[in-house]
Amino acid sequence: MNNITLLHGSDHIIKQPELSKGKKTNDYGQGFYCTLSADLAKEWACKNNVNGFVNAYSFNDADLNVLNLLDSKYNVLNWIALLLKNRIFTFDGEIAFNAKQYILDNYLIDTSNYDAIIGYRADDSYFSYANAFIHNTIPIRVLSEALKLGKLGIQTVLVSEKATSRLAFLNAEPVDKNIYYPKYIARDLKAREEYKQIVANNILIKDDLFVIDIIRGGISNDDERIQQNLPL
Repeated sequence: MNNITLLHGSDHIIKQPELSKGKKTNDYGQGFYCTLSADLAKEWACKNNVNGFVNAYSFNDADLNVLNLLDSKYNVLNWIALLLKNRIFTFDGEIAFNAKQYILDNYLIDTSNYDAIIGYRADDSYFSYANAFIHNTIPIRVLSEALKLGKLGIQTVLVSEKATSRLAFLNAEPVDKNIYYPKYIARDLKAREEYKQIVANNILIKDDLFVIDIIRGGISNDDERIQQNLPL
């Protein structure tokens, strides 16, 4: 990646990010969450229906240890495991409770030695997909297809002081809530509608894997059955 421009949507200007101010219950834990997409940053800036700012930074990742969850060597369950570790889920029933522990035991990546993480952002719509999978409602194939609906849901999270020290503040662009809050809502609604279409149009196939199948089958992270259930 080397020299790029990272964007952070917020309700205030942030010239020097501080990791300690990040919420520990965000997708990938405590960190500074950014995107490459100007439109997405503007929507995040106004997500609470207030005017905001898109803070822009020059960033160089040379010699940083970056975990890219979009790399083909990782799968959607690695993403789910990180959400289970950091986000707050409500588990309704024994399957979901057992699914949490099994996925954490078998698919969680140790992120303690990474400086940055690239992966999907679990907005309300994406989080609902993860929750449906954990509760054995949809198979892993459908979950993976749903996540690929909106690539603008991808984020870069800086999780070490070394990484944030590479940020050089460029500017802060004001963002009008009257324009971008409706866009934020519309994006989420569109993702939900597309998800419903995927579920409606997908007939379950013989080899579909639900979370209960993964637990009962003792399927691990490197099992070829996982790859066979992921869309290209």
